[in-house]
Amino acid sequence: MKLEIDTEKKVVKADGKTLDLYSDDAFRLLSDLWVKVGWNQKYSYSFSWLGVPIIQLPEDIVRYQEAAWALQPDVIVETGVAHGGSAIFSASLCRLMGKGRVIAVDIEIRPHNRKRIEDHPFADLITLIEGSSTDASIVEQIRNGIKPGEKVLVVLDSDHSYKHVMDELEAYAPLVSKGSWIVATDGLMQDLTDAPRGRPDWDSDNPAKAARDFVAKNPGFKLEEPAWPFNESTLSGNITHWPDAWVRRAE
Repeated sequence: MKLEIDTEKKVVKADGKTLDLYSDDAFRLLSDLWVKVGWNQKYSYSFSWLGVPIIQLPEDIVRYQEAAWALQPDVIVETGVAHGGSAIFSASLCRLMGKGRVIAVDIEIRPHNRKRIEDHPFADLITLIEGSSTDASIVEQIRNGIKPGEKVLVVLDSDHSYKHVMDELEAYAPLVSKGSWIVATDGLMQDLTDAPRGRPDWDSDNPAKAARDFVAKNPGFKLEEPAWPFNESTLSGNITHWPDAWVRRAE
């Protein structure tokens, strides 16, 4: 795509099409490019939550908390721990809501990351499990940690390959409560095939494709982003690293 921005004429030209610079269409176009370049420059690697690195786009975690607040889950299951920031973020939401707890699993939880999480003020709300998120025994351990009737939200943020995410969707979707979500994060990979840090095979090997294919095979689920609870703009649609991520279980 060839892109020209003329701030004097207040227009954006993209592949021969001219847009008003101050329009919703131009905002979406420039936002998509900003997200792509920001991903390549590791912008999301520059944030922390309550002292713990959280490798997420701020827009995504704000939208995530909106969904969590509306849902009021009893259990948040997260695959992928890394530094622990996402687990701490979810736990902080549970504390603020006055309900809920986090079960977080990773194939390897490094000792310094485990210590940081276990020493955190919200550690009492987090259960850490080390092992592959798709191992049947791990899935069963998580299932056993959920009480009958509890409302469950699942966030997939471990290995982002198509096969692994599809395996996770199939394993964890049965745990998701009706009306809740299983969130397959980081589908932005599909748009990063030509980025310096991207890979050409990401056009098909990505979480968004796994989510779309899962929904196509499972009529009890649908792709549905949480509604914005507040919007005085003319905009719609998230600025996100998580396109086609929100897989909702039918009511």
